[in-house]
Amino acid sequence: MRIVFVTETWHPSTDGVVTRITATLRELKRMGHELLVVAPRGGAPEFEGIPVRDVPNISVGFIYGGKPWGLPMPRVAHYIRQFNPDVVHVVNPFVIGWAGVLAAVAQRRPLVASYHTNIAQYADFYHLGFTKPAIWALLRALHNRADLNLATSEAVRQELIQQQIKNVRVWQRGVDLSLFHPSRRSAAMRQRLTGGQGDRPIALYVGRLALEKGLERLRVLFSVNPDLHLAFVGDGPARPDLERLFAETPTTFVGTLHGEQLAEAYASADVFVFPSTTDTLGLVLLEAMASGLPIVAAESRPTHELVDQSGAGLLFDPDHPETMGDILKTLMDSATREELSRRARQEAERWGWRVPTLQLVEWYYEIMGLQRGTA
Repeated sequence: MRIVFVTETWHPSTDGVVTRITATLRELKRMGHELLVVAPRGGAPEFEGIPVRDVPNISVGFIYGGKPWGLPMPRVAHYIRQFNPDVVHVVNPFVIGWAGVLAAVAQRRPLVASYHTNIAQYADFYHLGFTKPAIWALLRALHNRADLNLATSEAVRQELIQQQIKNVRVWQRGVDLSLFHPSRRSAAMRQRLTGGQGDRPIALYVGRLALEKGLERLRVLFSVNPDLHLAFVGDGPARPDLERLFAETPTTFVGTLHGEQLAEAYASADVFVFPSTTDTLGLVLLEAMASGLPIVAAESRPTHELVDQSGAGLLFDPDHPETMGDILKTLMDSATREELSRRARQEAERWGWRVPTLQLVEWYYEIMGLQRGTA
């Protein structure tokens, strides 16, 4: 097939959406499909031999921490028409996604839209809660033009159905099982994560440093775990505030890591902490589990779906984050931690990237036959 991905988020940004799309592109290329990416400006003109066409972007500091949004310009339709794809896949349609959706419909091309980011819920954290009804109305208008909509978990699928979005299926999760592995544990990385205190137990967070991630909740970890060292891997608009908040604690802000260095960071920690309640899945949870890290996460429908079913960690009530310290202390018992570590890797081994990509390909073929009743 010839497939165009129109995505709201792309390199040089680093988040779970970019991780999933790049992994999917690699698998699709390996299967022999021809691919094109249309994305906001800022990245390279190709990704591992796959051409990337861009559009100018704009960012507003008080909206989603200044994230760049690709403008929905007419050139998006031109890129699609020129490539002549069998399927258009719009990732997180919101701004540039408008142009991708409208072009696919106007050109009568099979259209898939996938939902990865809870934009409406994020609005609360940027003093824009009053816009949530309008955001959901926009998302409904976009997603209900697609032949098929994809969610990243069953919990999110149910939420989309409640918001009157149609034809929603769950796109299975995935993780790079060879990159993220317990064998990558490194004494040198432990020193890096702790600023030279590698003999201390390490709690790791990986992800965007932003208001909607609830990272301030992690401050309570030290109240009952005085020997703990907390490491933040990632960057984002909330970093200066977090550095002030954690200034008097044993905390290291490592910055963004990629590839093998990121894999070493996961494997070299002792527990993964995830205080967010706004993520639609949290691919970092899967990366941590593949690395053999037990999980301490805030209760949400997606974390229940992943952690409860695997037995790979423990959940805390986000309205009472003070309980997180006690939960982590219990988990750090060596026998408990070893058992949860084993379960974490065992669960992750079910979720390589090939299976969800094959699932996606089957759906592409399906809508090519069923698209708008033309089978």
